[in-house]
Amino acid sequence: MSRENLMLQIHQIQDEMLVMGSLVEQATMKSIESLKKRDKKMAVEVYNADRKINEKRYAIENSVLILIATQQPLAHDLRLLAALLEVSAEIERMGDYAKGIAKVVVNLGDFDIPVPIKEIDQMATLALSMLHRALGAFIIEDGETAKSIPAEDDKVDEMYNKVQRLLVNLMIEKPQNIDHANLLMWVAHNLERMGDRVSNICERTIFVTTGELVEIESKKKEIKL
Repeated sequence: MSRENLMLQIHQIQDEMLVMGSLVEQATMKSIESLKKRDKKMAVEVYNADRKINEKRYAIENSVLILIATQQPLAHDLRLLAALLEVSAEIERMGDYAKGIAKVVVNLGDFDIPVPIKEIDQMATLALSMLHRALGAFIIEDGETAKSIPAEDDKVDEMYNKVQRLLVNLMIEKPQNIDHANLLMWVAHNLERMGDRVSNICERTIFVTTGELVEIESKKKEIKL
């Protein structure tokens, strides 16, 4: 196979990865919408649709492994294929987070509990914006953009902490809400983890462009003596 044909197949895999990313975006938005409306039917749809995201990941992995085994790519091409394996795994985990949010909606049922939906919605919006731009940077191998996106995770963390405080106060005021408030904690936790997964995708973009594996950590998460 010529390198031109190899790159054509890699581009096809990248297209499938973008489709996978779009499915995760849709699943996340739909899971948050189901929480807003307390719509269990919508939540079940999100939960069951996760299998499509999983299938996409397995198909991408299979295609990548076949290319590595049959074409023995070197240097940049090998880094790109290895990164595709990692990025598809990160996207699939983000799909699991959306599925987890949907499961929370089902488990909440009709229990009457105030939901900090404004803050949760803001977390989801920012996390998905980060994901969308991170995948775009990965496709065009824009290392500089990849370096800048993880800094936005600080904002996701701030909103996460705010949701935690609101829910803890709710537990203190009304102990009968503890179990259901804990479920809502998981919603915020899953969205916070999405931001971390985006940072991992950005690290893989830098790996493709430079050949270096670096850990990107925001200044707020650094530990100083």
